Amino acid sequence: MALDLPVLGGDGMASMSLTASLSGREKAAIVVRLLLQSGSIPALSELPDSVQTDLTLQLARMAPVSTETVDAVATEFADAIEGIGLSFPSGLEGALGMLDGIISANASSRVRQMSSVQYKGDPWDKIATVDNERLAVVLEDEAVEVGAVILSKLKVSKAAELLGMLPGDRARRITYAVSLTGSVAPDLVLRIGATLAEQLDTRPARAFADGPVTRVGAILNYSPASVRDGVLDGLQTEDSEFAEQVRKAIFTFANIRERVADRDIPRVQRDIDQDDLVTVIAMAEGEDAKTVDFILENISQRLAESLRSEASEKKGVTEKDGEAAMMRIVNTVRELESQGEIFLVAEDE
Repeated sequence: MALDLPVLGGDGMASMSLTASLSGREKAAIVVRLLLQSGSIPALSELPDSVQTDLTLQLARMAPVSTETVDAVATEFADAIEGIGLSFPSGLEGALGMLDGIISANASSRVRQMSSVQYKGDPWDKIATVDNERLAVVLEDEAVEVGAVILSKLKVSKAAELLGMLPGDRARRITYAVSLTGSVAPDLVLRIGATLAEQLDTRPARAFADGPVTRVGAILNYSPASVRDGVLDGLQTEDSEFAEQVRKAIFTFANIRERVADRDIPRVQRDIDQDDLVTVIAMAEGEDAKTVDFILENISQRLAESLRSEASEKKGVTEKDGEAAMMRIVNTVRELESQGEIFLVAEDE
């Protein structure tokens, strides 16, 4: 999409001659720079991403311009704005928002269904990247048949985690509805995906991409065990429900024994730095020691004995060294899971 500014008038031949050699993108760049300089913040985020990209690149290419040229472009822009009689909402959701309460809910739904066939690309690719907290809200609000289609189109591990976030009765009804999706037509699945993708696209902007549980869990994942335990104890006192959600969001070395399947341990072990594993074996205690045993029980016993022997000779391992090694092992597990090399076992409610 071009960033052309319409010319609806001017201040005579002098102004026209000053702006005649400028492209629409150059004029737009000058206007934006002028607005920023005056302390005004243009709502560029409401423009399509491609237009924002073009404008940014054009700003980077611009050379200094004379005061006379700036005045001429500003005058041309002001004339163009004054010549606009009406503006209209951007996109389908903007139009429906303007007509909210004026047209019926059935008409609104029909418009969305008719427009869904125009969605470019596979909407399910986009939906697969949406965090489960947002999808859980959708599954609670939509009909169980729609929920069954959504679960059927997601990766098994993601669908399992999502199902575990729903109330028991709702989860059972949607699971049963999955058994009835065998005869659903492909075009209907596409329309459901397109409508859902558009609905997710129009979500109000948030200051943070992830929810508070995810953010706190990610922070505590990288915190020392003593800090993590202290924070969780404090959260338990302040808000036990939130604390429990955070506990489920955390993935630590001790969780490997619960969340990684036996058959996947050899795959994980191939990517782990052997020195890290030796360090952890040398200092692990309590639940961490049980995880060490779990790992060693599921790899070659000859290798396991060699690692134990090497760990017994390792001296001077500090708690800080051990926690750093555990974190690198945990990061390896997370990376393999994100790449689809392994699948983490869904936690029971």
